Amino acid sequence: MEILRMYKQDPPRGMLFKEAVYEPEDGSFMTTKGRVGHEGTVAVREDVDADAAAALLAKFGEAAAAEGYAEIPEEEQHWVIAQYRLKSREGTERDRYLEHKAATAIGTYFSWRGLGSVEETAFGPYKLNILCLVPDVKLAVRGIQVVIRESRLDFTKLSIGAAPYDGLDHPERKHPLPSREPFEL
Repeated sequence: MEILRMYKQDPPRGMLFKEAVYEPEDGSFMTTKGRVGHEGTVAVREDVDADAAAALLAKFGEAAAAEGYAEIPEEEQHWVIAQYRLKSREGTERDRYLEHKAATAIGTYFSWRGLGSVEETAFGPYKLNILCLVPDVKLAVRGIQVVIRESRLDFTKLSIGAAPYDGLDHPERKHPLPSREPFEL
């Protein structure tokens, strides 16, 4: 899968996004655009081969750049971590199902709204961490809360933390607040 995601600030409306995704498995080329945090409008082309997709991605990037959009480098983005408390140290089969379902739900929700992407999932002692790379922490935290509720995943065991790209060792708790305990991976 090839993805090109670009953003621009639009002071009266907030941050805007444009995204192009090429899926070589099914030959689809999808573009999405809209205001970050809101469901964007989508256009899909079917039966696109790799050469045509490369040309479409280049054309998409040039057109978006001409409108003032730009990619945000990873080091200028933030980590938002959706974390679940687990009953066992390494996680059970049920926890693996939760990992897949939650990561898929968050990834899909974020993609349609320009909120970022799920980069990895990891089990820690008694925890499941879903790490997302995002351009806007506040909107991403709100988005995770919405998608976890809508997907009927256990909201009571969810914690959310955030950190700058190079500060993942010291995340700050964003949900639930207030809390007496620090957020740890």
